[in-house]
Amino acid sequence: MFNFQELRELADQTRSFIQMSHDKARALRVVIAKHDVVLGIFPWDGKRIGLHVIKGEELLRQIANTKWTGDYTRTAIAVHNREQAIVLQHATAA
Repeated sequence: MFNFQELRELADQTRSFIQMSHDKARALRVVIAKHDVVLGIFPWDGKRIGLHVIKGEELLRQIANTKWTGDYTRTAIAVHNREQAIVLQHATAA
Protein backbone atom coordinates (compact mmCIF):
# COMPACT_ATOMS: atom_id res chain seq x y z
CA MET A 1 0.00 0.00 0.00
CA PHE A 2 2.55 2.62 1.10
CA ASN A 3 6.27 2.53 1.43
CA PHE A 4 8.29 4.98 3.45
CA GLN A 5 10.07 6.44 0.43
CA GLU A 6 6.72 7.19 -1.20
CA LEU A 7 5.50 8.82 2.01
CA ARG A 8 8.62 11.00 2.22
CA GLU A 9 8.16 12.08 -1.40
CA LEU A 10 4.48 12.88 -0.84
CA ALA A 11 5.35 14.87 2.28
CA ASP A 12 8.01 16.80 0.34
CA GLN A 13 5.46 17.65 -2.36
CA THR A 14 2.98 18.79 0.28
CA ARG A 15 5.61 20.89 2.03
CA SER A 16 6.60 22.57 -1.24
CA PHE A 17 2.98 23.32 -2.12
CA ILE A 18 2.32 24.88 1.29
CA GLN A 19 5.56 26.89 1.32
CA MET A 20 4.82 28.36 -2.11
CA SER A 21 1.36 29.47 -1.01
CA HIS A 22 0.66 32.94 0.36
CA ASP A 23 -2.00 31.55 2.70
CA LYS A 24 -0.31 28.53 4.27
CA ALA A 25 -3.27 27.57 6.47
CA ARG A 26 -5.59 27.57 3.45
CA ALA A 27 -3.06 25.53 1.46
CA LEU A 28 -2.97 22.94 4.24
CA ARG A 29 -6.78 22.77 4.29
CA VAL A 30 -6.81 22.33 0.49
CA VAL A 31 -4.31 19.46 0.66
CA ILE A 32 -6.35 17.66 3.29
CA ALA A 33 -9.69 18.30 1.57
CA LYS A 34 -8.60 17.04 -1.86
CA HIS A 35 -7.31 13.64 -0.70
CA ASP A 36 -9.16 10.59 0.55
CA VAL A 37 -6.32 9.50 2.84
CA VAL A 38 -3.86 11.82 4.57
CA LEU A 39 -1.07 10.44 6.72
CA GLY A 40 1.00 12.44 9.16
CA ILE A 41 4.61 11.26 9.20
CA PHE A 42 7.03 12.17 11.95
CA PRO A 43 10.39 11.13 13.38
CA TRP A 44 10.11 8.27 15.83
CA ASP A 45 12.98 7.47 18.21
CA GLY A 46 15.53 9.00 15.83
CA LYS A 47 15.67 5.95 13.57
CA ARG A 48 12.16 5.23 12.38
CA ILE A 49 9.19 7.08 10.93
CA GLY A 50 5.95 7.26 12.87
CA LEU A 51 2.58 7.37 11.12
CA HIS A 52 -0.78 8.75 12.14
CA VAL A 53 -3.93 8.78 10.00
CA ILE A 54 -5.11 12.39 9.78
CA LYS A 55 -7.93 11.59 7.34
CA GLY A 56 -9.32 8.39 5.85
CA GLU A 57 -9.16 5.97 8.75
CA GLU A 58 -12.47 4.34 7.81
CA LEU A 59 -11.40 3.96 4.17
CA LEU A 60 -8.14 2.31 5.23
CA ARG A 61 -10.07 -0.02 7.53
CA GLN A 62 -12.37 -0.94 4.64
CA ILE A 63 -9.39 -1.63 2.38
CA ALA A 64 -7.74 -3.82 5.01
CA ASN A 65 -10.91 -5.78 5.74
CA THR A 66 -12.09 -6.36 2.17
CA LYS A 67 -8.87 -6.33 0.15
CA TRP A 68 -10.47 -3.58 -1.94
CA THR A 69 -8.09 -2.27 -4.58
CA GLY A 70 -10.06 0.65 -5.95
CA ASP A 71 -8.61 4.06 -6.62
CA TYR A 72 -8.26 6.60 -3.86
CA THR A 73 -6.12 9.67 -3.45
CA ARG A 74 -3.47 9.83 -0.77
CA THR A 75 -0.81 12.13 0.53
CA ALA A 76 1.43 12.67 3.52
CA ILE A 77 2.19 15.67 5.67
CA ALA A 78 5.41 15.92 7.63
CA VAL A 79 4.72 16.90 11.23
CA HIS A 80 7.01 17.26 14.22
CA ASN A 81 5.34 14.59 16.35
CA ARG A 82 2.23 12.46 16.74
CA GLU A 83 0.52 15.11 18.84
CA GLN A 84 0.69 17.58 15.96
CA ALA A 85 -0.84 14.97 13.63
CA ILE A 86 -3.65 14.41 16.13
CA VAL A 87 -4.35 18.16 16.23
CA LEU A 88 -4.64 18.18 12.42
CA GLN A 89 -6.90 15.12 12.56
CA HIS A 90 -9.27 16.83 15.01
CA ALA A 91 -9.18 20.10 13.08
CA THR A 92 -10.23 18.37 9.86
CA ALA A 93 -13.01 16.46 11.59
CA ALA A 94 -14.57 19.66 12.90
